[in-house]
Amino acid sequence: MRIGIDVGGTKIEGILIDDDGGEQVRRRIPTPAGDYGAIVAAIAGLVEELEMLAGGEATVGIGHPGAISPVTGLLKNSNSTALNGRPFDRDLEAAIGRPVALANDADCFALSEATDGAGEGFGTVFGVIIGTGVGGGIVVNGALVRGPNAIAGEWGHNPLPWPEGDERPGPACYCGKHGCIETFLSGPGMARDFARQTGRELTSRQIVEAARQGDPDAAAALERYLDRAARSLATIIDVLDPHVVVLGGGMSNIDELYTSIPERLPSWVFGGEVRTEIRRNVHGDSSGVRGAAWLP
Repeated sequence: MRIGIDVGGTKIEGILIDDDGGEQVRRRIPTPAGDYGAIVAAIAGLVEELEMLAGGEATVGIGHPGAISPVTGLLKNSNSTALNGRPFDRDLEAAIGRPVALANDADCFALSEATDGAGEGFGTVFGVIIGTGVGGGIVVNGALVRGPNAIAGEWGHNPLPWPEGDERPGPACYCGKHGCIETFLSGPGMARDFARQTGRELTSRQIVEAARQGDPDAAAALERYLDRAARSLATIIDVLDPHVVVLGGGMSNIDELYTSIPERLPSWVFGGEVRTEIRRNVHGDSSGVRGAAWLP
């Protein structure tokens, strides 16, 4: 049996699956806000509960925001800031009582979809997260690519490609730079873009719905979003040349992405020929926790 844990800013989710990927048990608990010790204890307690239900010891994989720094051994780049600067892996192993496997939550999404989701059977899978943030993960021949800096797949903190005049220098990003892809393609990024252009306050979901209802301002915002998404993914294809790109996160529910991006990519990809498939995820919100279970 395999246990997967997905550590989020508001919830910690646990899942128990068998070696065929069949879900046996799922549990969700609130994330203790801003309390590192309580977060570690909550994860250990959830693992204990799932193992009791499994009737024995299971492998444990944990997906989390950010990455364990290969230089310091401490967690970095997490938007759950209570985890940053902490030996998260070592503290979890001490609390659980044995080794566990850890990976970035976007990496877990990519591994999930590559194993038994929309990327199953493809040699190189680029898993995309577009939600409140933008991230990604790379799986090649079934193996997660981690990289020496533990940032493989972090396309959201590259600059928006081929920026137009009004896209320079771009919005400020929490990473300290301007014009990161995340500031344009995240849900909040789309809402900020719409507000800057119109003075109106709508959520990304409301913008998409308004565009479908014929609102010209919303339609223009959606058009800008689709164009920026195609430009951003074109650079991934130029560098990685994946067989498939699988989209996840809340913004991946925009149906227009799956018709518009393939049409636009040849204008931006080097050589103008694109065989890479753009697919919607299979496992939805469950993908991250399932990927964590597949880690060990």
